[in-house]
Amino acid sequence: MTNTTACPLDCYDACEVLYENGKLKGLASGYTQGFLCPHLNHYDKFERISAPRYKGEVISMQKALEKLKELVENTPKHQMLCYKGSGNFGLMQDVTEHFFASNDNVLTDGTLCDGAGEAGIIEGRGSNKNMPYSEIEKSDVIIFWGRNPHVTSSHLLPLIKDKKIIVVDPVKTQIAKMADYHVQLKPHTDLYFAMLLTRFLHIEGSLDEEFLREYASEFEDYYELTQAIRIKATLDTMGLSLGDIGAVLEMVQNQKVAIVCGVGIQKYSDGADVMRAIDAFAVTLGLFGKSGCGVAYLGNSKEGIDSPFNTKAKTVSKVNVSFDEFETVFIQGANPLAQMPDSQRVSNSIYHTKNVVYFGLWENETSERADLVIPAKNFLEKDDIRASYGHNVLSLMLRQVESEFGISEYELAKYLCDSFNIEIKTEQEYIEHFKSFGVMNINGAFEVENRENIPYQEGFDTDDGEFVFLDEFEVLQDSEEDELHLITPKSPKSLNSQFERDKFVYINSSHGIDEGEAIKITSVNGELALKVKINEDLRDDCVLIYSGTPGVNNLTSSKHSLEGKSAIFQETMVSIIREF
Repeated sequence: MTNTTACPLDCYDACEVLYENGKLKGLASGYTQGFLCPHLNHYDKFERISAPRYKGEVISMQKALEKLKELVENTPKHQMLCYKGSGNFGLMQDVTEHFFASNDNVLTDGTLCDGAGEAGIIEGRGSNKNMPYSEIEKSDVIIFWGRNPHVTSSHLLPLIKDKKIIVVDPVKTQIAKMADYHVQLKPHTDLYFAMLLTRFLHIEGSLDEEFLREYASEFEDYYELTQAIRIKATLDTMGLSLGDIGAVLEMVQNQKVAIVCGVGIQKYSDGADVMRAIDAFAVTLGLFGKSGCGVAYLGNSKEGIDSPFNTKAKTVSKVNVSFDEFETVFIQGANPLAQMPDSQRVSNSIYHTKNVVYFGLWENETSERADLVIPAKNFLEKDDIRASYGHNVLSLMLRQVESEFGISEYELAKYLCDSFNIEIKTEQEYIEHFKSFGVMNINGAFEVENRENIPYQEGFDTDDGEFVFLDEFEVLQDSEEDELHLITPKSPKSLNSQFERDKFVYINSSHGIDEGEAIKITSVNGELALKVKINEDLRDDCVLIYSGTPGVNNLTSSKHSLEGKSAIFQETMVSIIREF
């Protein structure tokens, strides 16, 4: 048995892992470069669910499965919901949805993460083909736009040495402190900054006119749209100057440029438009279809891979589902009581649900509420295979250890399929199916076949092969004086609500609040009390609370993005109350 596997976590890097003598190490060859991120380094340091339980009483796995079967039998089909998280990116995770879809139960759609940005990319380009790490490495200039690689994609860092770095971010992140230029703009103004960059690129006569003629012939109409922006007023609102625009344009002209975007820029109702405006700037520079150039976001990790599982079913939104509209809810690898927006609504809903089943690895708010808890096997204890949204590698995840407890997704799905006479193939047949979409490249890496390392070389995947520009946008509005922007980035020590979760609110010292002081943060959706940590890397119009912080989603709205059916966590204005 090989001792190599891959990290299962929801992350750009999807590291390849060496398991030796009970320890995890980064594979020295390839993009993992011999080191692992803090999440995987401390993967085994947190409390796992070690035994099934029902109504608080520990039971055997057999009894837990029999109870699950009983719940499925006794619940009307349209009253049974499967709510699956994305904390584990193994392709075999979807096998449970195969059962519930085949049983005519209800699944979820939409996303708590990247859906608005992806929708914008698809509208402009016709598809979401990502710029892989191998091409970012060939760039001369990298713009980190709302992306903090030290936290979210640390394996990019060795690839960007000796490159010019521009950062566009309201927070002076670690990469911003290293950068050649940092644009510390106001949150939720990225669209206007991107449009102004395009406008001034035209004014300076620095467009890639040949590329525009061939692949973006409607550019003049878009340029006219950019002229609707009032330059001075908009720059004042963003807290920027013409010098910021000039500095960025000077650094990117006649260079190989990679624009590397994070998900924070699209956590808004108009998140699709934000990505379209950034893509439009890249188009005017002629960055697509060329080596070392392009826009990297979250690619479609399943691009070029056909699923063997049945997932055709009625769906409800993952963003704002009302759990109490169902009699039984099966929750897999998710913590909706912490991860979904508008926690008070979610809590009220899930506490009024008759039967809640939790299937996962870790104890959390949702497992504490569940009636039936079934422990899962971790990635070392089962066979799986995964792809990535950051690169094109297809990684086999072979079992490394025997598990003393827990059950895999396939084992649970097979038990249910066999119990209800639903067809299911062997686990090995499914893994071989997924492997069939891979091919060994010239460097010895096993990659998804037919994915393009340099996408869009023959034009875009739209009907006519041309980029589709944004044709309207909302005028930038000033926020109320006493309102602050809520920023909810990923924490260095936790991944969503997994691992070591932060418990503080971060603000600039300009508010006159002392380190360690307890304050209340309020929004139209709810409130949260936390102790303060002073952070001078923040703008004074921002409040930062990491996304895994218990209670942060008391503040957020369960509304969807206008496109992409995505959560809009950062479209939340908050106020601070010192005495309560």
